[in-house]
Amino acid sequence: MAKANIAIIGGSGLYQMKGLKKTEELSVKTPFGKPSSPITIGTLEGKRVAFLARHGIGHFITPTEVPYLANIYALKSLGVERIISISACGSLREDYAPGHIVIPDNLFDFTKDRRRSFFGDGFVAHISVADPFCEDLSNHVEASLRPTGGTVHRGGNFITIEGPRFSTKAESNLYRSWGMSIIGMTASPEAFLAKEAEMCYAVMAHVTDYDVWHVSESPVTVEMVIQTLNKNTEIAQEAIRNLVRDLPERKCNCEHALSSALITNPKVIPSKTMKKLKLLVGKYYK
Repeated sequence: MAKANIAIIGGSGLYQMKGLKKTEELSVKTPFGKPSSPITIGTLEGKRVAFLARHGIGHFITPTEVPYLANIYALKSLGVERIISISACGSLREDYAPGHIVIPDNLFDFTKDRRRSFFGDGFVAHISVADPFCEDLSNHVEASLRPTGGTVHRGGNFITIEGPRFSTKAESNLYRSWGMSIIGMTASPEAFLAKEAEMCYAVMAHVTDYDVWHVSESPVTVEMVIQTLNKNTEIAQEAIRNLVRDLPERKCNCEHALSSALITNPKVIPSKTMKKLKLLVGKYYK
């Protein structure tokens, strides 16, 4: 099966990667079901890159229905070590304006109806997610965006809500009072699962609106989101090319994230569970 070291997960507005050559489309099976879409692997700037459409081809999967476990597991099975998530987001700050791009450094999970871990079924792991995004990869994402001419902000707290509806004004103002910077619907549990899979994960979040808190701006609509994303697609594509071209070997500790997280005595782990999770934990259970 084809392999790739880097993966792009495209969100609303980014359903394919321009410039991929020698492409191959893979339908990957996982113990957690089918991924959102077939995974396209191709060559970009001389490197093999995987692309996955988070909401499916044609955008028919809601944020809650995204098969997050299958998506991350499938990418891991293809040899991916680093994931760049392209996401639409609303701004909860005046200075993070529509059209700007944010690389957040922390995450608040306010979702309700999603499975958040590969573990369970007789196997317990307590992953550390104090820093849910890989700082090293985020640094490279920021560097890749600077030459594009886009307005880029580094840092901020990213709150993930369940969706698919947008916020009420009361909710939006509450999130602002909590110190949240941007709001979206898919970073959780994606970032946590990537950490469990010992993969680097960073977000390139495209601000499409001011949510509903801004008194002088219209409340967010789907049309508003798509218009802004269409304008930013070229920036995202250029940044990804820059990133893939210049990305060095990773120097972070993401590949060891499970080393201090596994707590269950191996003798009591059900064989079925161990088989399912061997891709993730095999190196710790020789």
